[in-house]
Amino acid sequence: MPATYDFIIVGAGSAGCVLANRLTADGKCRVLLLEAGGSHKRFFVNMPAGLGELYYDTSLNWCYETEADQQMGGRTDFWPRGKVLGGSSSINGMVYIRGQHEDFDAWAQLGNSGWGHDDVLPYFLMSEDNDAGADTWRGGGGPWKISSIKGREQHVVKLALESARAQGWRDNPDFNGAEQEGVGLYQFSFRKGRRTSSATAYLEPAMKRPNLVVESGALATRILFEGRTAIGVEYRRGGQTVQARAGREVIVSGGTVNSPLLLQQSGIGPGALLGLHGIDVVQDSPAVGENLQDHVYTGLIFRTSVPTLNDGINSWPKLLLAGMRYVLTKSGPLTFGINQGGAFVRTRETESRPDTQLYFIPLSFQAPPNGERRGLRAHGFSGFTINASPCRPESRGHIRIRSADPEAPPIIHRNYLSTEGDVRVMVDSLRLVDQISRTAPLADVIEERLFLPEGPLSDKQLERWARQTGRTTYHPTSTCTMGVDPAHSVVDPRLRVHGVDRLRVIDASIMPLIVSGNTNAAATMIGEKGAALVLADNR
Repeated sequence: MPATYDFIIVGAGSAGCVLANRLTADGKCRVLLLEAGGSHKRFFVNMPAGLGELYYDTSLNWCYETEADQQMGGRTDFWPRGKVLGGSSSINGMVYIRGQHEDFDAWAQLGNSGWGHDDVLPYFLMSEDNDAGADTWRGGGGPWKISSIKGREQHVVKLALESARAQGWRDNPDFNGAEQEGVGLYQFSFRKGRRTSSATAYLEPAMKRPNLVVESGALATRILFEGRTAIGVEYRRGGQTVQARAGREVIVSGGTVNSPLLLQQSGIGPGALLGLHGIDVVQDSPAVGENLQDHVYTGLIFRTSVPTLNDGINSWPKLLLAGMRYVLTKSGPLTFGINQGGAFVRTRETESRPDTQLYFIPLSFQAPPNGERRGLRAHGFSGFTINASPCRPESRGHIRIRSADPEAPPIIHRNYLSTEGDVRVMVDSLRLVDQISRTAPLADVIEERLFLPEGPLSDKQLERWARQTGRTTYHPTSTCTMGVDPAHSVVDPRLRVHGVDRLRVIDASIMPLIVSGNTNAAATMIGEKGAALVLADNR
């Protein structure tokens, strides 16, 4: 007989770990948490600067590849996604950004009652433990450790911030405060030299509870139904096919790629797609896998006359020394992320709010040759990068199953820069990057702009560069979008899947519109609010 639980959660990622914690807190519910990956307790996972070693690690990372896109020079794109306890929060760059207040108000204006900024702010606050202390906009005492790097940023980042201010942009000491607009240092999800992930913040405490069962190495293959009611999950673990029953609800938290794939494999999705692969239709839901939104980035790279992070890690002896310093003292260049400073600004004065995000990165690196997957390595010279990532893309892509085999890689069509508006914002964003690089004091330490000709760049040159080099910022959302119309959304405002019973999706895939900035904080908030909805509906 299959084991029976009150709730089955599929995916121990940014939202799934939150759910596992909150649903088991009172001891009344028995919960099964399924995760296809393994433990997060790995050296390079916990080390804040270990991202380069995780980038192509198939034991921790789904290592997805998109379809070739002619709009992007016929290139595919590599999409890292966490395959580990903590999900992508265990392998990401740790920048902690919630998004603009208007982002969430726009969700509510689309009919998603209860998802405006004033509604979701309490869930952000309850999750956070900001090292600056609690106030109107910052949380204190929550599980998610958030830290400033003020005073520890690289010198070249300070110069970039000064040059950005010279553009007339105001200082912003807290991008998660009253307003997002301005220039400043980023906050990060780490504390005392250790990454904060949903696994460390939420799952580790919950795993001590007898009413939580965590099955790692467990690939969910389909949701089980009786009629139109979800009753459990089938999964593969250790070469065996196992079934588990859910007495109350099945909750899908696989993330923007894996959640729509599991729904489609289970008979919930576009009817024609399911029929093509011989999958019986439980609910013809045309929006499953559609509406894919992501931030695309590109930028400019410079050789500098002042030392950068490159100088501390661009050889094996230097890396070994930095590693020893990290292990022994939890200090040095490996103790925090690379996206140290940046800005949220308007590309044109006519914009009502910031429409692009800039990253000031005291590092430059050489990507491995095509087809070779290994850790990223810093250039052998002092290098600096400024990346631009427009905040609210108009372009929409999709994610679909490739076959009825749950282990087959998905079809990911990103469709970047497919509208005139997206191209315009990207070109204008790169022009702002160029202006900063030509403004003192940063301009005084730049020796060379790499890969592009010196001198002014035309709009055509900048557009060509964006199409040749633009890549994911690792922020995919919206493939199981929330809304009131089942023809154009997958879940309702209480995150229940349209057309079936006892099934929800709770993760970043439900965002109706992508937030302006990094997405992990919002994914955690969705887990917090989603848990509250589940508990309220199952009293």
